[in-house]
Amino acid sequence: MKIKTIQCKSLLGKSRLPEADYCINPYIGCLHGCIYCYSRFMKRFTGHTERWGEFVDVKINAPEILEKELLRGSKKGMVVLSSVTDPYQQVEEKYKITRGILEILLKHDFPISILTKSDLVLRDIDLLKQFSDCEVGLTITTLDERVARDFEPHSSFPQQRVNALETLHKEGIRTYGFIGPILPRLTELQPIFAALQGKVDFVMAENLNMKCGNWRDIQEVLGKNYPYLLPLYRARFDQKYWNTVEKELERLTEEFNIPLKGFYQH
Repeated sequence: MKIKTIQCKSLLGKSRLPEADYCINPYIGCLHGCIYCYSRFMKRFTGHTERWGEFVDVKINAPEILEKELLRGSKKGMVVLSSVTDPYQQVEEKYKITRGILEILLKHDFPISILTKSDLVLRDIDLLKQFSDCEVGLTITTLDERVARDFEPHSSFPQQRVNALETLHKEGIRTYGFIGPILPRLTELQPIFAALQGKVDFVMAENLNMKCGNWRDIQEVLGKNYPYLLPLYRARFDQKYWNTVEKELERLTEEFNIPLKGFYQH
């Protein structure tokens, strides 16, 4: 793992997500090393030769830069942390860049939306409770720890994430479960909905994107641990398949009374 600190010149970026105005990425790269990650396309802009998941650049001056940007009069709007890197990956425990960013956003009362795979987000619950508009999502790809270790080797265990959602929800913070990417025959939707019931305000879901250079890693994991699934994944999944998944999501939202805010397909 290669970790280095860098000075950033800007931080608050325009978001391409329809539900957000801005995005902030406290880090470049991510050490969670998720096999399926499609953010690996960002590597071409980083100058790194390491594999995606094996490097991270820490934007050491991020809070200072954000303060300057907001003082220049940036129009208030929803800020997403983060769009291409996890704001609570392992290095955040040491560098506290995300916490510093939250302190600045809180001072200016910007609405925020956080998505992470780490229960480290609980460390900042004291700040999150003070925002007038705040939501926190945790990704739940599977509840099976073996599958999680194979595909998300350095993230918090699934039950830790579910527990984090429960804690945040009890503290009055708006929470959601991000079910994605849905791994065919490995992501079991019904148990996930059952585990999230009473702990989230809504769910979002996403299909598996295998068009971004991640197929080699996915194929390697499947071949080693789930060889019976290789023919299925090699055939890929057409729109008819994902339409069936969407119908199942809609059925489960009714069964468990958890609204589905969106099912993103690539």
